[in-house]
Amino acid sequence: MLALKGLILSGGKGTRLRPITHTSAKQLVPVANKPVLFYGIEAMAQAGIDEVGIIIAPETGDEIRAAAGDGSAFGVRLTYIVQGEPLGLAHAVLTAEPFLGDCPFVMYLGDNLLQGGIEGLVSAFRAGAPDALILLTPVPDPEQYGVAELRDGAVVRLVEKPSRPQSDLALVGVYMFTPAVHAAARAIEPSGRGELEITDAIQHLVDEGRRVEPHIVKGWWKDTGRLQDMLAANRLVLDTIESRVEGELVDSQVDGRVVIEAGARLRRTTVRGPAIIGAGARLSDCYVGPYTAIGAGCTIQNAEVEHSILLAGAQVHDLLGRMESSLLGRNVKIGRDARQPRAYRFLVGDNSEIGIL
Repeated sequence: MLALKGLILSGGKGTRLRPITHTSAKQLVPVANKPVLFYGIEAMAQAGIDEVGIIIAPETGDEIRAAAGDGSAFGVRLTYIVQGEPLGLAHAVLTAEPFLGDCPFVMYLGDNLLQGGIEGLVSAFRAGAPDALILLTPVPDPEQYGVAELRDGAVVRLVEKPSRPQSDLALVGVYMFTPAVHAAARAIEPSGRGELEITDAIQHLVDEGRRVEPHIVKGWWKDTGRLQDMLAANRLVLDTIESRVEGELVDSQVDGRVVIEAGARLRRTTVRGPAIIGAGARLSDCYVGPYTAIGAGCTIQNAEVEHSILLAGAQVHDLLGRMESSLLGRNVKIGRDARQPRAYRFLVGDNSEIGIL
């Protein structure tokens, strides 16, 4: 069986998820209470890839190392590779070349989620042995992605974020390459935004007559770089959970598929699934609606929360209306003060967004 290595890209600045990513790597923001990055590592392990490199940025690398460790918890060996500046996906490939050597590899964007993992795709790559296998999916806004044009089922052209897309097929954030991609990445020039684009490197392979095979993704795929995408991914993953109650319910009820993790305590609370309540959370006199992930150690009191993600230690109390479609960072506090006169009072970081309905 053809041996493959894995490469997960976890650099980048995460500007579209600020202010959360001012203090945390975007790949560690949780979906269904699990960091997005972990889904990619697990996908590698399930596909039989046990040697995985993770591209990290100097600013967030220590946090990612601390979270993922040496990989033993996932059944893989992790090697961390520092990319000094986010100069493009093809630049990341070149940065990882000493780790990858002459081994074919799977490249997985660390803030992406792909339904069903990559096991079948890796098997197809091993069996067919193309120079590259790229994953594509139709999207309504192809100008936001790398776009592939096909002719008679073959890849003929790839363009990064085209102003006038000739196709609606976006490149999904999973790629499979032979070592030929290293020479292709060295042969290209930086794009107008100053990056070595992986689309240009793949186009170089096409122009050289190398075999680049497209695969249309049948299930869902999510790039979790924006709030609405995080919430959508959270919804999709929660739709797959199975009920499990390990915490304590006092005068409380759960409906549908709900996970209550160990140490959580619910008093006079209703939870309607799919939803997950993290370890050590404290909920009282509240309602948690579908598609909500409450992180470890969160406190919710006299409030309603639905279709939201709360990171560890967040607190929500005494709200007159329902909080929905929200993402709260670690240890965020939201509540109503009983003092007079009535007024709004905020302590808000850069690039935050507050909606009052």
